[in-house]
Amino acid sequence: MTNFIRASICALCVISGLQNVSAQSTARPKNVEVPKGWHLLDKEKDGHYGISLNKAYDFIQSKKLKGKTVLVAVIDSGIDTLHEDLKEIIWKNPGEIAGNGIDDDKNGYVDDIYGWNFLGNKDGRNVEKDSYEAARIYHSLKTKYQGRKTDTTQLSVEDKEEYKMWVNARNNVIGVGEETVDLFELTQAIKIAKRQDTVLCKAMGKEEYTGNDIEKFEPTTQTERIARNYLLSLFKGNNMMDISNKDFIDGFEDFAKNEAKKAEQRDKAPVDYRTSVTGDNENDIKDINYGNNNVMVSLDAAEHGTHVSGIIAAVRKNGKGMDGIADNVRIMMLRAVPDGDEHDKDIALAIRYAADNGAKVINMSFGKSFSPQKKWVDEAVQYAASKGVLLVHAAGNDHKNVDSSDNFPNPVFAKTGTKASNWVTVGANGSGAQKDDGVTAYFSNYGKDGVDVFAPGANIYATFPGGNVYRSLDGTSMASPVVAGTAAFLLSYFPYLTPEQVKECIEKSAQAPAVKVKKPGSAELVDLSEISRTGGIINTYEAAKIAASMQPAGVPEKKKSPKPTLSNKKG
Repeated sequence: MTNFIRASICALCVISGLQNVSAQSTARPKNVEVPKGWHLLDKEKDGHYGISLNKAYDFIQSKKLKGKTVLVAVIDSGIDTLHEDLKEIIWKNPGEIAGNGIDDDKNGYVDDIYGWNFLGNKDGRNVEKDSYEAARIYHSLKTKYQGRKTDTTQLSVEDKEEYKMWVNARNNVIGVGEETVDLFELTQAIKIAKRQDTVLCKAMGKEEYTGNDIEKFEPTTQTERIARNYLLSLFKGNNMMDISNKDFIDGFEDFAKNEAKKAEQRDKAPVDYRTSVTGDNENDIKDINYGNNNVMVSLDAAEHGTHVSGIIAAVRKNGKGMDGIADNVRIMMLRAVPDGDEHDKDIALAIRYAADNGAKVINMSFGKSFSPQKKWVDEAVQYAASKGVLLVHAAGNDHKNVDSSDNFPNPVFAKTGTKASNWVTVGANGSGAQKDDGVTAYFSNYGKDGVDVFAPGANIYATFPGGNVYRSLDGTSMASPVVAGTAAFLLSYFPYLTPEQVKECIEKSAQAPAVKVKKPGSAELVDLSEISRTGGIINTYEAAKIAASMQPAGVPEKKKSPKPTLSNKKG
């Protein structure tokens, strides 16, 4: 098989990601059990590169501080509103009367009790799957540029940017300069994996097992030996020794489906899944008359957002499942991330909704390689800054350098080239229980300038749809809410902090690993400072100490908030 990674949602959650078995990876060491909730532990005391959360709460108690409730917006795929560890902490809009069909609080959204679903229609229909942005751009501009000689020196600045974007999208879609996946070979590999899985289930006497179980298993027949070796190579090569056989094979099949979808889009324009449901004018940022209040949609749709929300704020110390990071939080769900690439308009409006309705932190565990309406997202980020909102974004899971590779959304404003001051970009680290673990997660994107900090993002155990279900997932999607949860924790006990001060606390307190780390996607050892701006892994305890030393900032001058603009121009 060719070298590939499959990401389950917006290239940011890789529990079922798959990589060529011959590719270099940061496979977890043998015989190391990573405890559930390791991301909350302390490196010095527990041996894991967690965030020292218990020490942070001990520090807060020693100061006799009382927390205030912080509203965190999660822009994601949805949330299980009935989950035992989440239903108590989900935001309920105080200005809205449920089910009366009236926009009681006059915010433009009817019956928005828990947030808003920007992927829906008032008739109850919802978008679950969607196309990829590269294909949308390539086909929408194909008739304008395909087969024509384009003299870029004669183009306006905006058209020049549009043409550049189209060329990049074309190369992405048709695979110029890249090795494409052989779908037949991939399908055969899945068939073999499923056949060998049946053999191992029978041999081990159980229907579910992990890569670690395979490694410990001693076959007694040649058939069992072949099955063991084949599947062990897949689990090891993809750094998924802790993943169950069911999740692994499901992910394998999902990857194949996505690759088939991409192949189809090379010649055929993608279906406009979104607009066929939402019915709005996607080229008009002022057209907000779409969506509905269903922030769950289905168990499948809510998987990613439910897991992210639990990391931030699952009820602490209730004896159920797991503990979230912050203990005085309400989660506002803004559903804008489908199974496919999100749309810039939905993201921009979700950010504005969060800022207008009281959120102080926004978690964004999604991303893509193209942003045709980045202008709208940039304006929304500026609007959030004017409202005192911190945005936390996952760096992505392509083990690429975001300093030189496009990854959106990002904090760099297209118009000026300057950076948003209310934004933190997060890479993912693992437990680092042994020296050869590599510390960094093999899948994580990185960048000396583009990634601010690293945070735990491998094998993170948290809430999953189903009422009382929990699972471990990997991804910078999981690292981002660790930082968002820490930001909410700081704002709860130090509510006077500005977004810039919270960012400063998180970044200044980041702890540099005592060892060199693996550059994600390779075996090269580097200092973490070579692949991130701070060179550190976040530490909530150290961040709390810095926050306690800060004085309230002066009352800022009231800034004029940027308004949505109507433009059909790209960029």
